[in-house]
Amino acid sequence: MANELNSLDIQDILSLLPHRYPMLLVDRVLDYTPGESLHAIKNVTVNEPIFTGHFPNQPIFPGVLILEAMAQATGLLGFKTVENRSENELYLFAAIDNARFKQPVLPGDTMHLHVEFVKERRNIWKFAAEAKVDGKVVCTAEIMCARREF
Repeated sequence: MANELNSLDIQDILSLLPHRYPMLLVDRVLDYTPGESLHAIKNVTVNEPIFTGHFPNQPIFPGVLILEAMAQATGLLGFKTVENRSENELYLFAAIDNARFKQPVLPGDTMHLHVEFVKERRNIWKFAAEAKVDGKVVCTAEIMCARREF
């Protein structure tokens, strides 16, 4: 049976994630399957404030922000997986393992964020994450998020 295409626009994303400009790093979710995987995009533009200092003459999107974008994508998958969630629930970045950067991300690039659910134990969720630009892997990591209610 084919998966039904699920997508989220920016208003849907804003309703799920607490992040706001300049820290909201997911522009759109192209597809997701609750409890399995999510495919999102982040459009990298030269007018983002980070490029005034990283690096002024050779702008490169920071690796830590690539990891943050992937972590936000895992949070979105978590929110779309849990039914009957609390309004006070958040997914907090708990750990990152095996992060690897393969090539730089530059202004004008569209990062495709792919995250897959691996397992959950005691409200700690583990995901495999990958970022691609033009079909080439730019970053991979294993990301853990803690599901917490405040």
